[in-house]
Amino acid sequence: MKIKLNEMIVFIAFIGLFLIFSVTLHNVGVGFAHISNLMNILRQTCLIAIMAVGMTFVLAAALIDLSIGPIVGVASLVCALLVESYGIAAGVAGALLYGCLAGAANGVLIAYLNMPPFIATLGTQTVWMGIARTMTNLKAVPITNQTFLDIFGGGNLGVIPSVFIWMIIIFAAGYIVMKKTAFGRRTLAVGGNPNAAFYSGVKIKKVQMQVMMICGVLAALAGILWSGRFGGGRYTLGEDAGTSVIAASVLGGTSMFGGKASIPGAIVGAIMIGMIDNALVMYGLSVHQQMIVRGLVIIVAVALSSTQEKSVK
Repeated sequence: MKIKLNEMIVFIAFIGLFLIFSVTLHNVGVGFAHISNLMNILRQTCLIAIMAVGMTFVLAAALIDLSIGPIVGVASLVCALLVESYGIAAGVAGALLYGCLAGAANGVLIAYLNMPPFIATLGTQTVWMGIARTMTNLKAVPITNQTFLDIFGGGNLGVIPSVFIWMIIIFAAGYIVMKKTAFGRRTLAVGGNPNAAFYSGVKIKKVQMQVMMICGVLAALAGILWSGRFGGGRYTLGEDAGTSVIAASVLGGTSMFGGKASIPGAIVGAIMIGMIDNALVMYGLSVHQQMIVRGLVIIVAVALSSTQEKSVK
């Protein structure tokens, strides 16, 4: 029962915070629980949730990726440049290909050059940031293709933002792969007990490569959706998203030590972080005060992950 209760913590916390914010902020603006505010929270958090799915695979394999933020920026610029020159298909394919190659580069450094994941992705984070700033000399690249904007982040289906539909698609795919496929089981095995996985015939380096590539592709997809939502590519898009993505995955029940993952928890964790950010603004906290609270949330997430890991052992 203890393990099951631990798995439910994020959902209990989500419901509790939603009720608290709904009651205490019902007279602020349109009200926290008003449909327009809730849709605004979804728009702000769906892209973090998509990236959190990729990060969940990485953490489940006992790895980490600090480079996902800058991957978003480069992907948004690649997408914008190609969409404007060659059309939607070229823009989307080019950005996803970049994300795949960026993830593969991380995978090579970690799996085949035996670099610590933290150091390897910290290095590539700086490389991608430099590339993003160099590509267009710090200039934004607008996208004028209205069809692209409607499909990829800027449109709505009724009152539902299109980014929410993309999040549901990625959530469903991620959940099925993690829970129902041999690859998901191998990922958890590599993170939980790599020696046992090796002697069971699991190709550890291959799994490490694959999870890093999944994370890179989903970061690139977030870059595509970000460019659709904001009407163009910018080098700054997603740069500060990395810590929120990791916190969302860990808050959702994924262990930073590998071997345990929750795709639904990652989605709820991402929305909960966005909900907290939204509430802090409505409470009137300054940007700097919001940073303090966000940092405390990350600390609590990691502390909970460590405590749960020890309790299971």
